[in-house]
Amino acid sequence: MVTDENPIAPPPWLNAPPVEPYPFVETYDLREGPDLHPALQPLLPYIGLWRGRGRGGFPTIDDFDYGQEIKITHDGRPFLYYESRAWVISEENLPVRPAGRETGWWRPVIVDGKGTGELEVLFTTPSGIMEMHIGQIEGTRVEMATDLVLRTPTAKEVTAGHRLFGIVEGALLYAQDMAAVGQSMSPHLSARLIRVGG
Repeated sequence: MVTDENPIAPPPWLNAPPVEPYPFVETYDLREGPDLHPALQPLLPYIGLWRGRGRGGFPTIDDFDYGQEIKITHDGRPFLYYESRAWVISEENLPVRPAGRETGWWRPVIVDGKGTGELEVLFTTPSGIMEMHIGQIEGTRVEMATDLVLRTPTAKEVTAGHRLFGIVEGALLYAQDMAAVGQSMSPHLSARLIRVGG
């Protein structure tokens, strides 16, 4: 209630009842949840839960093997949610330590209600780096390169990136190049993941 002593009314949510859990389905399983947005049809093969292994390296670090899980989901709107978790593995295929994580969004460019084959992608890491990529969808191949890299003041210097994704014989393959810490564009990560869900 507004009075002379209290000229600002309390916000309408102050004494409102609690809300239920998030009521909308986000899924990597196309057999459940909302219909896929038509603009996402070219990216349909990517939707799923993927797991596999890869090899990493860079001119400034030793090569390493890693396991990885990638989840690509949708909620009926014209974008995909992307989440990746990786861990370093030993020669015996045992987990050694957590490695890179990132989340992001794959957004097809839509003109007059139709996808153009172009893609806008955001990737964010807990190490303080956000990359904006511009890409192209060609069949089951997606190629993208950075248009912009943002870093927090304490993040590693990353200046550019290039990623190539493909669905090959039902598996998700990718290669990632990076320019960072004074090094020009160099191979950084590559992996093969198989569909384990969706």
